[in-house]
Amino acid sequence: MWGRGALLGTRTRSLAWGRGWSAAAPCSAPAEPSRVRALIYGHHGDPAKVVELKNLELAAVGGSDVHVKMLAAPINPSDINMIQGNYGLLPKLPAVGGNEGVGQVVAVGGSVTGVKPGDWVIPANAGLGDWVIQNASNSGVGQAVIQIAAALGLRTINVVRDRPDLQELTDRLKSLGAEHVLTEEELRKHEMKNFFKDMPQPRLALNCVGGKSSTELLRHLAPGGTMVTYGGMAKQPVIASVSQLIFKDLKLRGFWLSQWKKDHSPAQFKELILTLCGLIGRGQLTAPACSEVPLQDYERALEASMQPFVSSKQILTMC
Repeated sequence: MWGRGALLGTRTRSLAWGRGWSAAAPCSAPAEPSRVRALIYGHHGDPAKVVELKNLELAAVGGSDVHVKMLAAPINPSDINMIQGNYGLLPKLPAVGGNEGVGQVVAVGGSVTGVKPGDWVIPANAGLGDWVIQNASNSGVGQAVIQIAAALGLRTINVVRDRPDLQELTDRLKSLGAEHVLTEEELRKHEMKNFFKDMPQPRLALNCVGGKSSTELLRHLAPGGTMVTYGGMAKQPVIASVSQLIFKDLKLRGFWLSQWKKDHSPAQFKELILTLCGLIGRGQLTAPACSEVPLQDYERALEASMQPFVSSKQILTMC
């Protein structure tokens, strides 16, 4: 947030993570530049040595993007501690310094309704970096979540089943932008309490497994968090304790793409697809590993798709 003329790309976020900005007093909208200045640090250390003033290219605004020009921002002790690396909440590096200040909305994407160019805004949360936790993270959906979250400035905790090639899988998911990769067994350990001492608990969980796996996701959600279930690979029910629902106010939701399409207009679906295409065009979203199989070899493709620990998507080719 530091640096005159610096603009930050944020999102108006739905579901569990809320909006990153709160509106203040409006005024006339400034013109949007193509290059901006910001105070950046790429590693932790002495703030006077690691913070640099850099010129950055500003990505085009679209979808749920909001471009905010910071007008003024204080240097607080917590900001110094973040740069030094000894604060409870640390942003993903490289990072823009600062957590507080006042900014002005310069441009908004087509789906943004909460703010408009010219509005003055303040950050609603420190760090502007929420966490998402998901299981079956090596699936096609899981890999997409990792990349989309990274593009949105969100950090992910990714849960997978233990397997012989775990380190290879971990390296691959981290190359996509995964912050942490854990096994189901690690997530159940008592030591996970210490894991969350150094970072905020996630506010969104994505579940496509069910059973014990979904129970563990709920156990690590922040109060008021939401778990969205879109699959049930374990063929076991989702079990939530009464205390989680009452005292943590956790919310359980389902998601079915076919129903989502019925509930939204073709124009909204088109906007979703174009948003994803934009991420693909910018190199922020890639397809999972695929195996092309001729149509006549469909039996081989069907058998391969049902094997455990297989991340490659079977694609039937018709020509």
